Amino acid sequence: MNNKTIAIVVVLAVVVIGAIVWASTNRERDADDTDTTINTNSDMLNGNGTLAVKNEEVEYFNTTKGFYVEPEQSGSYPGVIMIHEWWGLNQNIKDMAMELSKEGYKVLAVDLFKGSVAETQEQAREQTSNLNQEEALNNLKAAKAFLQAKQATKIASFGWCFGGGQSMQLSVSGEPLDATVIYYGNLVTSTARLENIKWPVLGIFGETDTSIPTSTVREFNSALDTLGIENSINIYPGVGHAFANPSGQNYAPEPTKDAWSKTLVFLKENLKEN
Repeated sequence: MNNKTIAIVVVLAVVVIGAIVWASTNRERDADDTDTTINTNSDMLNGNGTLAVKNEEVEYFNTTKGFYVEPEQSGSYPGVIMIHEWWGLNQNIKDMAMELSKEGYKVLAVDLFKGSVAETQEQAREQTSNLNQEEALNNLKAAKAFLQAKQATKIASFGWCFGGGQSMQLSVSGEPLDATVIYYGNLVTSTARLENIKWPVLGIFGETDTSIPTSTVREFNSALDTLGIENSINIYPGVGHAFANPSGQNYAPEPTKDAWSKTLVFLKENLKEN
């Protein structure tokens, strides 16, 4: 093989390799674009609510500031205490408060971490491990009082993950509510504690969740049934913990849409309809 032939072979090899790399890079870029099309739940659910809303940062518990949203149109509306995940009161929770308010609710997204928003799991874990539960309950009770001062007609608690567990804790604390929503939060299964609940409960869980196993969910469901507490407990097949968090690896858009639809129906039936 002479030098000229060798040169031609080398050039062809470079061209082929370059084409392969270019195609691979573009496939990866396209995949990344697809994966990030929906960045938040509010992006996916946008358009469901029809009311114009207004929001403001408010002090509701000592110097603790929450994110309050209500419809711009005057009228009677029920209230919702919205409780964040272990990350803290971040933009995703604020967006969800906006989305829910568009459906005709006065929503106070509380802050149980005094302004701290975690960016890593280590930071989030530290926030939850340092939580003073008694103070957290007082925080949530103050949120209820705030909504009552805003003349909310009925009031529900609603939380995801850590917030779901806090929604549970508020509900068994003896503080009267009108509805409870728990998205894959730590559960109470003792009938002695659950008997404080005198209102309907909605539970949203994932079948493959190792943090909140289905055995515990079924025990919770059974305890509610034993006490005659109206409930709708939903276990979504094939999804894990925090499947409704758009920033997480377990995010499942279709189950999230269905869970949100069930949540809206539940809140309407128990807060708006007599």
